[in-house]
Amino acid sequence: MIEVFFQNFKHAITITAFVLMMMLIIEYVNVQSKGTWTKQFQKSTWLQIIFAALMGITPGCLGAFTIVALYTHNILNFAALVTVMIATSGDEAFVMFSTMPKYALKLTLIIFIISIIVGFIVNFFVKNKKIEKSDFEFKIHKHVEICGCYQPKNIIPQLKNITRQRAIFISGFFLFFIALSFGIIGPEKWNWIKYIFFFGGLATIFIVLTVPDHFIKEHLWGHVIKDHLLTIFLWVFGALIFIHFLESYFDITDWLQSNQLIILFIAVLVGIIPESGPHMVFITLFINGTIPFSVLMASSIVQDGHGMLPLFAESKKSFVWVKIINIIVGLIVGLSGYFFNW
Repeated sequence: MIEVFFQNFKHAITITAFVLMMMLIIEYVNVQSKGTWTKQFQKSTWLQIIFAALMGITPGCLGAFTIVALYTHNILNFAALVTVMIATSGDEAFVMFSTMPKYALKLTLIIFIISIIVGFIVNFFVKNKKIEKSDFEFKIHKHVEICGCYQPKNIIPQLKNITRQRAIFISGFFLFFIALSFGIIGPEKWNWIKYIFFFGGLATIFIVLTVPDHFIKEHLWGHVIKDHLLTIFLWVFGALIFIHFLESYFDITDWLQSNQLIILFIAVLVGIIPESGPHMVFITLFINGTIPFSVLMASSIVQDGHGMLPLFAESKKSFVWVKIINIIVGLIVGLSGYFFNW
């Protein structure tokens, strides 16, 4: 019992550490480039859809948050909103790329194409830029202009007067390097996955050492750590433990393989939840060979991570319509996989 707990705990720590590294790097890139990469997409519908699909396949919720923000400001249309929500897999994308990179890449490419096709179809039928008008504005990173994220002259003074948050980040990632080097977490041998962990950790250390206190407190600590870290770890760890005991006490594999339609509908229904985490269960089931790729794809299409939460605050009507379209597309893909056995 203790061994099972410990092994799954290490696995969850490994996945969570990788997710955290990627989220920090993407947050850094997002802040550094803010305000310079959206203007050219505003005048062309097809560019909006392509752009939304690209933002959607970006691991994490930032791509979806960005499109929601642009949608609420009447910069992008409803078709782009649908596109990004089909393409995004939320924080679960980090987990898939860390645990099954080959299938994660395949899944990402397929839903990228599907999202673009659906986006153009929606754009043909929905001429209005927005489903529902609102005065609500979803503001993100308005203070980016004052955040110089790489100023060499400030690095030493910042380390001399180190903040609690920066100290925690630096200590945490040094412990990560030690655990990675001795095979405590991650792959035991130095394969390409372990090198990705290693260089991702180096990039993260560089960011933590060089960014100003404002970036550490507001972006890395306030957004990534407080909003995502605990949730990701608990869902990953919980899913691993749940699947382990489910398989230990029940003949879950035979039941799931004999009830693929039920699992498909459950996956689609769970995908409605605007939360990163529930999809982890289906990732784990797929890794164990219990469910087919089509069910995983249907789940990925319907679920949007945290991306829909700001949209729900702005426009519940838009939220409902996006989810309806996602469910229809997810069921079409899932049922196609069921009937054609893929």
